[in-house]
This record gives sequence, C-alpha cells and structure tokens, in this order.
Amino acid sequence: MVQLTLPKNSRVQKGRHHSAPAGSGKTKTFKVYRYDPEGTENPRWDTYDVDVDNCGPMVLDVLIHIKNTIDPTLAFRRSCREGVCGSCAMNIGGRNTLACTHGHADEPGHECSIAPLPSMPVVKDLIPDLTMFYAQYASIEPWLHTTTPEPQKEWIQSPQDREKLDGLYECILCACCTTSCPSYWWNGDKYLGPATLLHAYRWLIDSRDEATGERLDALEDPFKLYRCHTIMNCAQVCPKGLNPAKAIAEIKKTLAERVV
Repeated sequence: MVQLTLPKNSRVQKGRHHSAPAGSGKTKTFKVYRYDPEGTENPRWDTYDVDVDNCGPMVLDVLIHIKNTIDPTLAFRRSCREGVCGSCAMNIGGRNTLACTHGHADEPGHECSIAPLPSMPVVKDLIPDLTMFYAQYASIEPWLHTTTPEPQKEWIQSPQDREKLDGLYECILCACCTTSCPSYWWNGDKYLGPATLLHAYRWLIDSRDEATGERLDALEDPFKLYRCHTIMNCAQVCPKGLNPAKAIAEIKKTLAERVV
C-alpha cells in the first residue's frame, strides 16, 4: 500500500460531508483529499455520498459527477479518459493508479479514499506539482543523439532491434511508479526515479542512438541511479503493466560490464 506523504507540520482535518440526495439509488462514500492554497482549512478530507447508479463505472466518472452536481470547487486533472495521457493519476484506496481506468466497484467496502500522488507538493486538491518530475525526465535528453549524417528518408532499424523497445516506449509519464517509490520519497531531489530511468534505458538500447557512452556517464551517480533498492512498488502500480525496476537493473548491469 502506498502511503500519502502530507505537507510538513500539518494534520488532515475532518472536512465537509455531502450527503446523497433523497431518493438516491446505490450509494458509495468517497473520501477526497482537499487542499486550497488560498483556504484556511488545509488539508482536509471531504466526504461525498455518491449515487453510483447515476454515473459511469470509473473513479474519474465519480469525480466528474461530484464536480458537476455536488461540489464545483473540486480540482483534478483529466484529459483522454482512455488511460493514454496519464493526467488523472492519483492515489485511490492507497494505491497509485489512473482514475479513468480504475473502477469504483474495484474498491472494496462502502468507502473509497482518493488523494493526490504521494510525496509531491500539492497545487490544489488532487493536482500534484510535477515540475521536478518533468525536469528529471528532460535531464536524460529523451531524443536520438547521432553523429552520422542524417539519412534522406529515415533512420533504419531492424525488427529485432525494434522489439527491444517493447515494454519501455509505452510509458505515459503518469508518475504512478515514481511517486510510489520510497527511495524517491527520501531522495526525490537527487534520485531520478523509476519512470525517468526506464526512459533512460529506452534510449540506451535504441540501435539508432550513438551516444551510449555519454548517457551512461551521466547516469553513473550514487543518487541518480543507485538509490533504487528493488522495492518493486513501481512494477506493482504501473497502469501499463511495465517493469521500471527491470530496466534499472539492466542499466546497472550495463555499467558493471563496462567497468570490467
């Protein structure tokens, strides 16, 4: 279970309770983390009794229903609603996942907690500040580095070399894995985290890239790479079924073989 890391010197207060309208059908209570940078009751848990027969099957459907019909002040990110963009990543029932692909019926019991991704500063309510996350991703320079003249049409890659990228390129940068990693909670300012390192490996093994040595030099650092202790939270929570820990292990193996 992934625990939510709250702002320092703060306690989550019991917030407002919103009852379901009279005559509602099957209801379920959703306990939602609230934080308003301009408010005075921070942070707090607001509870909403929702008629789940009157909204879609996913947790994101519930949040949209709450915002549209109960509490328009609730803030959260969302875009594709298809598990592609990663915008609606949050902590649901103690586990990082995507609200658009996680069914509210999958949460046992009558109550379901919804909170922002752990360890990140909160912008408002369920919206984390991912500035550091994206800066770390940019630091690995996620594009082809080449020295040979650019071909007239395209860089050629064999089917076998292309297959090596499977299980890596599918990452949608939702940050579920990175914010579920205790090593990242402790060293988030120095450790690159599972998502960024998975992408780093994707470029290391791309047969078209010609900067393998430089990329390895940039990663060979006690904190950037070696804070990974194979806890495996990243693989457990990835909504795309990827295994960042395996990619990190492959980077370490490549560095070890290079030294020898």
